[in-house]
Amino acid sequence: MAPPGHQPPPAAPDGAERRSRLRQYQVQLLERMQAAKSGAVDRSKQLGVLVGARHCLLDLTQVGEIVALAPIGAVPLARDWYLGLCNLRGNLTGVVDLARYRGEAACAGGPDSRVVTFAPALGFNCALLAERVLGLRQSGQMQAQPDAAAAPAWAARHFVDADGQAWSMLDLALLVREARFLQVGF
Repeated sequence: MAPPGHQPPPAAPDGAERRSRLRQYQVQLLERMQAAKSGAVDRSKQLGVLVGARHCLLDLTQVGEIVALAPIGAVPLARDWYLGLCNLRGNLTGVVDLARYRGEAACAGGPDSRVVTFAPALGFNCALLAERVLGLRQSGQMQAQPDAAAAPAWAARHFVDADGQAWSMLDLALLVREARFLQVGF
């Protein structure tokens, strides 16, 4: 006899219910894939990351994966901002310290650090070192600031959120076309 107040475990979903859930999931997945192909992707959200001391926004269509910091093998005769190569899921990926690239203090790699890979569509097997991933943000809900004259084209858009935090929007597609970024060696 079961003790008072004891409830039996919920019954497992039957086959018909599981098939229905699977069908719903497949329809949602198909809709997302079609939206991505047609360019109707929701661009109102960006990934917030901390790069050095800067809060940055990355377009989700330009980001591949976010992975924990793995060992990075140094590359001889490379610029100080090019940290080296990292094995990510069997692929050698170049890792860049964007703060150092901009002439700022280097990113401090710690337990919260992540490697943010570029989307395959950019055709550039590279990743950025982020001190922290700050989650999804919406630049549409932020106050746009005048473009900084001294900022490179790939980091010219700036915003301030409701808490007064300044954010820089990074355009990775423009970054990978910058001649200096393509010259990692001396």
